[in-house]
Amino acid sequence: MRAITLVARKLLNAALLLLAVIVLNFILIHMAPGDPATVIAGEMGGASAETMAEIRARYGLDQPLATQIFVYARRVATGDLGRSYFFNQPVKDLILRRVPPTLLLMISALTLAALVGVALGLVGAAWPHGPTAHLITFFSLAGYAAPVFWTGLTLMLAFGRFWPIFPISGMYDVVASRHGLSLALDVLRHLALPCLTLTLLNAAQFSRLARASLLENLSMDYIRAARAKGLSEFQVLCGHALKNALLPVVTMAGLQFGPLLAGAVVVETVFGWPGLGRLVFDSVLRRDYPVLLGILFFSALLVVAANLITDALYHKIDPRTRRLF
Repeated sequence: MRAITLVARKLLNAALLLLAVIVLNFILIHMAPGDPATVIAGEMGGASAETMAEIRARYGLDQPLATQIFVYARRVATGDLGRSYFFNQPVKDLILRRVPPTLLLMISALTLAALVGVALGLVGAAWPHGPTAHLITFFSLAGYAAPVFWTGLTLMLAFGRFWPIFPISGMYDVVASRHGLSLALDVLRHLALPCLTLTLLNAAQFSRLARASLLENLSMDYIRAARAKGLSEFQVLCGHALKNALLPVVTMAGLQFGPLLAGAVVVETVFGWPGLGRLVFDSVLRRDYPVLLGILFFSALLVVAANLITDALYHKIDPRTRRLF
């Protein structure tokens, strides 16, 4: 019964958070300079004052802000995210077409960053005062400090121009007619540079966190007991310390979903990756408010879902949290 109550409370908190996101995003976007009716009329080749009034009435732009927020929140609750001003298509359809490329990029980068970061943190904790640890620290600081667009452009020049190994734009070769395995390999080749860009940024954070967590665990009593049993250093590190050291790494992975999505906006723009990030960039330039609101709501939904999954994983990894259930 207690577990059901806790789950219900988490879901209620998630729903209230999403409602706050809807209201805040709606207010901030409509406070921005520019009139959506002017943008719509511009796409139509200009319009008279009567036509502008008709456009505002048609899209509900003539209503008070509070009324617009209430109508929009009610539509979102039924799964209707509105209609794009520019594309004249349902926002939900536009987002769903762009979700798979973005999720492919984000999940690939997050998984690779976690694996590389934990591996580097493990090496850094095993030999904390050696030259390898200093090199890993330098890599972590450089990877974290470098702007994501600069990293992307550098990789683009390095592996797209000087050593043309990978494609630098798009998700697949539109000229070549490929299916099955050939298409999958082509997508992976196009994914390499955008994924590596996001991986370098996030692997640096995972590396520092894993190293600090491992060093903290290596000074605890249960590690001394494990060494007293005659276990090798590899067994102590990987069999005992690593499991407990992964707890903050799992937390970080859940928290990184939001910043990773923000970084995907820049990366997708740099590499022409056809995902949500590119759609955000284009919608900002076109002042396509329904698309922006839909993407922001969907992004918040992804982050909330990632945090709930992180809580569940934390419960599985750390037995001490099971008393909460």
